[in-house]
Amino acid sequence: MSYHVEIDETACAGHGDCVDVAPEVFELADIARVVGSGSDELLLAAAELCPSAAIRLRDARTGEQVYP
Repeated sequence: MSYHVEIDETACAGHGDCVDVAPEVFELADIARVVGSGSDELLLAAAELCPSAAIRLRDARTGEQVYP
């Protein structure tokens, strides 16, 4: 499976945990934004560490939300 990453901009509080885990995928200004790609395991780890639950993962093929 391959994941598509979405950031809920209204939920993101700019903690930066996603950047700490996956700097090749996320960048932080006022809020996080997606700037690259990574393995499904890396994306899931970043999403799970987000204290604001602002990272959504979707199955890239079907569009079905897989996290949270």
